[in-house]
Amino acid sequence: MEKLFWLVPIGSILGLLFAFVQTKKVMAAPEGTDQMKKISGAVRSGAGAYLKRQYTTVGIFFAAMFIILGIMALTGLLTPFVPFAFITGGFFSGLSGFIGMKVATYANARTAFAASDSLNKGLRVAFSAGTVMGFTVVGLGMLDLSIWFILLRYGFHLEISDMTAAMLTFGMGASSMALFARVGGGIFTKAADVGADLVGKIEAGIPEDDPRNPAVIADNVGDNVGDVAGMGADLYESYVGSVIATMALAVSAFTGDASLQLRAAFVPMLIAAVGIIASIIGTFFVNCKEGASDKALLAALRKGTYIASALNIVAAFFIVKFVFPNTEGVFLPGVFWAIISGLVAGVLIGFFTEYYTADVYKPTQNLADTALTGSATIIIGGLSLGMLSTCVPVIIIGVSVLVSFFASGGTLGADFAANFSHGLYGIGISAVGMLSTLGITLATDAYGPVADNAGGIAEMTKMDKVVRERTDKLDSLGNTTAATGKGFAIGSAALTALALIVAYIDEIKIKAPDYDFNLEITNPPVLIGLFVGAMLPFLFSSMTMQAVGRAAQSIVVEVRRQFREIKGLMEGVPGVEPDYARCVAICTKNAQKEMIAPAAVGIISPIIVGLILGVNGVVGLLAGATATGFVLAIMMANAGGAWDNAKKYIESGKHGGKNSDAHKAAVVGDTVGDPFKDTSGPSINILIKLLSMVSIVFAGLILSFSIL
Repeated sequence: MEKLFWLVPIGSILGLLFAFVQTKKVMAAPEGTDQMKKISGAVRSGAGAYLKRQYTTVGIFFAAMFIILGIMALTGLLTPFVPFAFITGGFFSGLSGFIGMKVATYANARTAFAASDSLNKGLRVAFSAGTVMGFTVVGLGMLDLSIWFILLRYGFHLEISDMTAAMLTFGMGASSMALFARVGGGIFTKAADVGADLVGKIEAGIPEDDPRNPAVIADNVGDNVGDVAGMGADLYESYVGSVIATMALAVSAFTGDASLQLRAAFVPMLIAAVGIIASIIGTFFVNCKEGASDKALLAALRKGTYIASALNIVAAFFIVKFVFPNTEGVFLPGVFWAIISGLVAGVLIGFFTEYYTADVYKPTQNLADTALTGSATIIIGGLSLGMLSTCVPVIIIGVSVLVSFFASGGTLGADFAANFSHGLYGIGISAVGMLSTLGITLATDAYGPVADNAGGIAEMTKMDKVVRERTDKLDSLGNTTAATGKGFAIGSAALTALALIVAYIDEIKIKAPDYDFNLEITNPPVLIGLFVGAMLPFLFSSMTMQAVGRAAQSIVVEVRRQFREIKGLMEGVPGVEPDYARCVAICTKNAQKEMIAPAAVGIISPIIVGLILGVNGVVGLLAGATATGFVLAIMMANAGGAWDNAKKYIESGKHGGKNSDAHKAAVVGDTVGDPFKDTSGPSINILIKLLSMVSIVFAGLILSFSIL
């Protein structure tokens, strides 16, 4: 049975090879005119410079954490593997985002040039770039996991219980890197976007991506460092976090039976590995006809995702049947149904995210109608839509949790203590099921920023109007698929965070078997921790929103200055260009400065609460943050996506089209929604998992030095 493990590194290699093939495919496409190459090169240079500075800043943090974790390991609070696992988790998380971003910056001009030929060719180039991001994430995720499994199992001959304790730490490294990448990239991209829109579209009345706008290159750079590099690091940590957390739950679910622990730990790894293969097959079904409607484009992307999910369901049945051949009959189909519940929950969350954010459906169309009466009403409408959109995902996750728990043998009656951990393992495996086809899900997400950049290049190089129309179609669809990707990440975060809370409790039991838990809501430390945890996502969101606001103000001031001081710029005098590099530098500086404080909140909070309120208080903190963070993240991501697509719906010719009063109101709504959907919202799902990861790693410290 253990030989099945080698499917994991094989799946990793296949994913990385497929990403390499897709990279070659993108690079083989013609890049276009010299001017297109120049703009693409400027975007690529700006994105590279930003990431170099970001990785330098983050490198200092990782070096400091390595020393802290090393000291804790020397004092016996941690195993000696922990500091190194932390570093590899962060390294592979950052590397996945870097590779995806690099290819995206080469694909933007190529997508624009391909779109001048046909819509389908533009889609194929952009989607190929997206697949590089998707399969790099899953390939590197499984590679990191495989390396550690081989090292600990076959190198140091550790039992699976000791292995999962060490491997959880590389999840903390991945989460830390993801938070810095998401927050920093999100601040950069939305500061540039908001600044460019407010001054360019509203004040100056010039088109989006007009070459006269000094912030236009910074805006395109931001699409790559935030929506590609940041998103890649984000979903990398979601992916590996769900697998590792479920492996840890496998250990607690079958205490006393090392063979069954190992079998149960193999299942999430194997499901993820075959999911890579299923996703590769699914990508070949993504194509569209020329002149396809938005619904047809959406259906084309859905087809690939649905086919990958169906293939993974079939493979999952045989994996579970083979891994658990002799266990009680109820458990075999139970684990399989838990996997299906996660897959179905992910697809349903994706569908309802599309429903609330795509402009082919009533909610976003109705939101666009509110722009007719001004900025205030569209902001009110967007907030209302975002709040309403939380209901269905919460119900879906609730049903998935119940199905997974009871199907896997969990009980709440007389056998509660004996079977509770089985049910929790089922919840963890459903999270893995939800993210098992991440390769293609992320591909449909990551192609969006490429299409957005392609539209900017088409505008700046004054390509035929039909090219911009095609790239706008792809971009609008990209906004919807990006919202879907965020829905998957947020939904899986809720399930994974629950699993990590249990992993934290198990870690305490391992370190202090006689510890007396009192997790009743009436216990003051639990209640206080619950309130503090419920507050943290709001504090975090406030900090990141303010950061975007301050950075955007700097861009607004700079763009106004250049419009005012550079003679002939607004008149379009040949040879007169804005200082694009200045805006890129301002965004870079602000993003690096502003990302530190929000990230520190996620790392320091559980340690401080633990030292004051003790272990019980930390459990309350994690529960409160998971509950409010899940709902707030959905609300912000969907409201932002709906505002963006309402603007594009009007730009397509509805309600007076571009430059109408309704359009100006929609632009204001979109600028409010930008940090909602691309900075604060998607960062919250990282926050709630990072809180748990930090709590697990510092469990020994909290046990030894807490006041209560």
